[in-house]
Amino acid sequence: MSVATDYYELLGVGRDATDEELKRAYRRLARELHPDANPGDAEAEERFKQVTLAYETLRDPERRQRYDMFGPDAVRGTGGGGPGGAGGDPFGFGVNLGDIFETFFGGQQGGFGATARPGARRGSDAEVFLDLTLAEAAFGAEKDLTVQLPVACDACGGSGARAGTTPTTCPDCRGTGQVQRVRQSFLGQMVTSSPCGRCHGLGEVIASPCPDCRGEGRRTRERTLTAEVPAGVDDGATLRISGAGPAALRGGVPGDLYVHLRVAAEANLRRAGTDLLANVPVSIAQAALGTSVEVEGLEGPITVDIPAGVQSGSVIRIGGQGVPRLRSRHRGDLLVTVDVETPTKLSKEEEELLRHLAQLRGEEVAPPDQGLLSKIRSSFR
Repeated sequence: MSVATDYYELLGVGRDATDEELKRAYRRLARELHPDANPGDAEAEERFKQVTLAYETLRDPERRQRYDMFGPDAVRGTGGGGPGGAGGDPFGFGVNLGDIFETFFGGQQGGFGATARPGARRGSDAEVFLDLTLAEAAFGAEKDLTVQLPVACDACGGSGARAGTTPTTCPDCRGTGQVQRVRQSFLGQMVTSSPCGRCHGLGEVIASPCPDCRGEGRRTRERTLTAEVPAGVDDGATLRISGAGPAALRGGVPGDLYVHLRVAAEANLRRAGTDLLANVPVSIAQAALGTSVEVEGLEGPITVDIPAGVQSGSVIRIGGQGVPRLRSRHRGDLLVTVDVETPTKLSKEEEELLRHLAQLRGEEVAPPDQGLLSKIRSSFR
């Protein structure tokens, strides 16, 4: 069969497409054009054959290089198996459709000769939230978590069967957890697999269920876990505790527990990456003459020297007083912003001193506020 269309155009990708982009494009087209989804549509069948050949060619680095250099004639026919042969190549392209559907659809190939195998049972994952102070997030901590999750039933040991009995192999699926159905199509014999309705895909049946867990092999209980919070985590980070999630149905592997971290805000301490930001208020006199003030840091008060003549909004950097980098000993800095506060209420003596200072510096200021009687007298002059 001749394929005149460019393989990259068939898949709708650029010539620099990555393996993942090729895979996504083929997955979409294969589901759209598969003969089972378009019974009797010869055009869809033809396009399905073409995109399958295109993907199988471009996913192989060596064949892709030959195609890019010499075109489709250089790669057509390479690979194992003839039409309908053991290589799983019903179209004679050298394309193993079994391998492709194994890659995309987890082994359930919709009739290309493979049988899905049930994997080991695994519990679902669970999520919880953990609140931290800024210091705990910065330096790390061990925090206890109290959770209510399914755990293995003590009475039956997680098997789901009453004490003294055991589960038996499901007679319908013979322990595979899957049942197969065979039908004929234009591609030949099609075999489809689906979870067994009798054992619900578990491969076992229980004649006498455990009365404590009602045959599930697990019960919901409250338990306490310890979360190891590494130094340098930030608000919104997530920790995974492997195997600490819900127990699987009738044994198997427990799921994972995902711990979402929430870091509480501090009154006058904010985080910006590994740096900490703080504001410190000073008076006009302190700003003009200089002073020393204390700022609350992660490990206690920190003395900050304010130089004489500092302007409002100036930032003073104190090295090594920020947050440690994640999994590193290096720490960020503390950045202190100076806020010069202007007094709003002055005593008579304070006002006179400020007016005298303005006079010495040659600065023009507003005249003193007159009393009501003085204003009335002035209006008649």
